[in-house]
Amino acid sequence: MKWIDVPPVWLLAAAVLAWIQGRHYPLGLSFGGGVWVDLLGGLLVGGGVLLMVLAVYELRRQHTTVLPHRTPSHLVQSGIYSRSRNPIYLGDVLVLAGLILRFDAVLALPLLPLLTWVIERRFILKEEDRLRRTYRTDFARYIRKVRRWV
Repeated sequence: MKWIDVPPVWLLAAAVLAWIQGRHYPLGLSFGGGVWVDLLGGLLVGGGVLLMVLAVYELRRQHTTVLPHRTPSHLVQSGIYSRSRNPIYLGDVLVLAGLILRFDAVLALPLLPLLTWVIERRFILKEEDRLRRTYRTDFARYIRKVRRWV
């Protein structure tokens, strides 16, 4: 089951729930529509995708794994990883925020902290524990320098 327990599956599930809520159960709530909602939603989705692409590029450049259940061969601290320890996960949350705006799914807003919590508990804490055990001193310096999210 580890192959299905990856962040994109959780993001997809949250996005589908947001779409269903916005499409079938709006309950008269709305962000107000208009150009600003579409623009902000597009910027959030685009920014999230850009973060993910930059992160995957840097991991590939360093010849290490992208998969969250594997121990990386290097502690990547360059590129986007010099600004955020988890740019892919941050990108997931930004994409979901943009989709919630785009779907006009006001009641789906609690999915944002829920997705953040799931990602942190299922992936980040385990990854950081693996990195801490593997790259002891370097990881300790890295977490003092770079924040978990932003």
